[in-house]
Parts: sequence; C-alpha cells; structure tokens
Amino acid sequence: MDFLRNLGDIGLFIHAMIDAIIFPIPALFSQLSLSALSPDRAIWLATIGFVGCLIGTPIGYGIGKASGHLVLTKIMKKKWYDSATALFTKHGEAAILVGAFTPIPFKIFTILSGCMNYPLWKLISYAALGRAVKFYTVGVLFYVYGRAAENMVDSVLTIILLSVGALIGGIWLTVRLIKKRRKQRSEVPAVQGPKDSIDVTAGEE
Repeated sequence: MDFLRNLGDIGLFIHAMIDAIIFPIPALFSQLSLSALSPDRAIWLATIGFVGCLIGTPIGYGIGKASGHLVLTKIMKKKWYDSATALFTKHGEAAILVGAFTPIPFKIFTILSGCMNYPLWKLISYAALGRAVKFYTVGVLFYVYGRAAENMVDSVLTIILLSVGALIGGIWLTVRLIKKRRKQRSEVPAVQGPKDSIDVTAGEE
C-alpha cells in the first residue's frame, strides 16, 4: 500500500487494475489517501481509478476462464465460494452490480464471470456502471468538501451506495419482471373460435 501510494496517480491506476484481478485490498484506500492530499484533483483521480478497474476486469475474467475455480477456492472460504457461485448462477447481472459498488471484493465476480462463461461485454458494462458510482461518489465528495470529506466518506458513501444499489436493483427487478411476463404471454396459445369451411364445387356438364 505504501509503495502504491508513493507512486501517486500511477499507483492508483495499478491498484485499481489489480483490485479487479487478485489484489486483496480495495483501490478505495488509495483513492481516499490521494484525494485527501489533493481534493482539487479528486475527479481526475476517480477517473484514473475507474479506467484502471475497467482494464483489469477482462484480465480477471481471463484468469477465471483459465483456472478460476482453483484461484477462488484459494482466496475464499468454501461457504463463501458456494454462496457467491449460487448467487451468480441465479442472478448474474445483479451479482456483478452488487460487487461493483459495495465492499464485496470485486475480483470475486470478475473471476466468477470467467468460470461461468458469462459474456465479457456484459461483465464490462455492469462493471462500468457500478464502479463509476463508487469511484465518482468519492471523487465528488472530496472535490466539493475538500479534506472535510474524510470524515464524511464512511457515512455518506454508505448511504449513497445503498441508495443507488436499491435504485439499480429495483430497475433490474422491474425489467426482469416485464421480460418474464412478456415471455409468459408469448407462450400462451391464442384461443381461436371454430372455423366454418365451405366447400363449393362448381362444374358444368
């Protein structure tokens, strides 16, 4: 952590990238430290972290496709691994969104995506949405309130992330419900009344 912090912007970029791959400490800690030192650059720092995370995401995905189960069983307790796998299997999109902007290690979901052969473009799309919320919330807080944001991050960030999470979760559930109802309607055979057929044969002798 000290080594990465001493590298400044480059250190944050590297931290955000490996946070999506295997590094156990969230990039949020590097972002907080650097933003506290330079609140006027907080938005720029959020962008660096965001881009680094997106670059690391397909790398974590590749590890998942190659040997994800082996890696995850080494860094996770079995019950966590089983729970995360079950959640991802049933609600892939929701699992990624939850992992993207909550304290749950995001690397778990990038690697699981590769294990489960989840579409990479979907992983990157949902990761971009969730990580943008997390990085830029911190960036805006420091940019607006300066170093005073250090005392606000824990409470304000938690409230904002939970609110955004509830909003995104609500939208996602609504979309899924609409799709499910449309599918059910399309599977119901149309009811048709009896058809009267008239066979008219005309001939001349």
